[in-house]
Amino acid sequence: MTPSEAFAAVCLAAVGCDGQLGKEEAQMLRSRLEFLTPFNHQSEQEMGRLFDRLLTQLRQQGWSALITTAAPCLTTTQQETVLALAAHLVRADREVRPVEETFLQELSSRLTVAPERCAQILDVIAILHRDALG
Repeated sequence: MTPSEAFAAVCLAAVGCDGQLGKEEAQMLRSRLEFLTPFNHQSEQEMGRLFDRLLTQLRQQGWSALITTAAPCLTTTQQETVLALAAHLVRADREVRPVEETFLQELSSRLTVAPERCAQILDVIAILHRDALG
C-alpha cells in the first residue's frame, strides 16, 4: 500500500467505522482529500477506483484490519495528520458514537506517534468541533 492509499484508507475507515457512510461524511472526506497531494491531481476516475478498492477492503476485512495495514505505510508526520483528519471526519455528522471513539483510540495505538501527542491531537480536534456558543 502506498502512503497516499494508506492515508485514504484511514480516512475512509474513519467515516465508515460506524457501519454507515453518511452523505456529510462522504462529502467531507472527498473535499478534505482534494486539497492534499497527490489527490488534488487525480481524476474522478482515479479517485473512484481508489475508493472502490478501499471500500471492498473495508467491507471484507473491517476497519481494524484496514488501519492495521495502512498505519505502518505512513511517516510519523503523515500519521499525525491522518489522525487529526480522521478525528475531524468522525465528527462530520456532529455525533460521535462509541464505535467511533473506539476507532480513534485503536488508530492512535497503531501509530508510531507518542500517546501524549495522539491525545493532544484528539483533544484539539474535539475542541474545534465543540459547540462553544450553543
